[in-house]
Amino acid sequence: MKLHLQQIPDISNQQLQITGSKSEANRLLILQALYPAITIENLSNSDDSEVMQKALKSSDELVDIHHAGTAMRFLTSYFATRDGRKTILTGSERMQQRPIEILVKALNDLGASIGYQKNQGVPPLVIEGKKITQKEVTLKANVSSQYISSLMLVAPTLENGLIIKLEGKVTSVPYIKMTLSLLSEVGVEGVFENNIITIKPLESVDEKELVVESDWSSASYFYSLVALSKEAKITLGSYKQNSYQGDSSLAEIYKHLGVETTYGNNTITLEKVRHPEKGTDAFGGALDLANSPDIAQTIAVTCFGLGLSCHMIGLHTLKIKETDRLEALKVEIEKLGGVVTISDVDLKLSVSSGVKSGIAIDTYQDHRMAMAFAPLALRTDLIINEAEVVSKSYPDFWKDMKTVGFEIKEF
Repeated sequence: MKLHLQQIPDISNQQLQITGSKSEANRLLILQALYPAITIENLSNSDDSEVMQKALKSSDELVDIHHAGTAMRFLTSYFATRDGRKTILTGSERMQQRPIEILVKALNDLGASIGYQKNQGVPPLVIEGKKITQKEVTLKANVSSQYISSLMLVAPTLENGLIIKLEGKVTSVPYIKMTLSLLSEVGVEGVFENNIITIKPLESVDEKELVVESDWSSASYFYSLVALSKEAKITLGSYKQNSYQGDSSLAEIYKHLGVETTYGNNTITLEKVRHPEKGTDAFGGALDLANSPDIAQTIAVTCFGLGLSCHMIGLHTLKIKETDRLEALKVEIEKLGGVVTISDVDLKLSVSSGVKSGIAIDTYQDHRMAMAFAPLALRTDLIINEAEVVSKSYPDFWKDMKTVGFEIKEF
């Protein structure tokens, strides 16, 4: 599906309800499968969360999670600890190129039985579920936090719990803390100190209802809209000031781009309060996104649209996402007239003189590419290719864009 987004004037005051966080929802779905007394409210309606629910309910040997990277990582540990169950865990063509060897090795070191059906280090995985009694494992700390969270989520169901020792500088600490906080809500005792995560065993939990906070990654696109407007005010629900989500750093980051965040009763209101000076460095130096890499695409596009330069670091995990997000950003921003330099760990955007019109943005089967570029329709006419990809994390995205005033036509 191709969508044509026509340039529109500023956004009037709007209120939107954003679906639950995919990151929180998928963690809680694993915990609910392990402890059925848990009920969940405000679940994400994303493809990823629906795939997770389907996989957890399936009794089939073959489980296909399509493009859902979080599901692949979390379910690897889940099925590895289901004693007596054999599972072949597979996914899309891109998923079969995404590395998972670090997690597989960690689980096998603990006593799991996981092999590769086709190629070493990548799905499909052949998993023979076993009872795991070993309690210590070591991983490099700069790996995807999803590997670490995957182990943490199953840890309380292991006979002796789990001690995870992390070597080096830890990546995406907020996501590890999110997992720890959700485990605590369930009743699991866990500690993260001095690069060591200790999770104690828990046999069962009492009936408990847990509410998923709305997704801060999804909020990022509305931060971008407000920043790119001359005047705008958008209220989003349901959010809290003391969020578990690392992407809540948006509130501080977007102050540099002229957006003020006000917290209400489970809401955030985004308002344009100033206009950054064109031709300047957006952040006055390098912006480290190691703890929130999923908002890098949105920030890069916002800065481009505002005519600002920026330098973002800590982006090494973006190379192995749904696409190589650094390369994809470079290609698409340069199609629009920008200049981007990338390495394996950072992105530098130079000041641009303007934004080309009528450019078709390729999305590379990556939901965040489609949504990150959409706010540029405040500055130019755009075409978004494979626009349906947003359903991976935010199925209502195009409907909500129309609600705030965008004119969107399907080819």
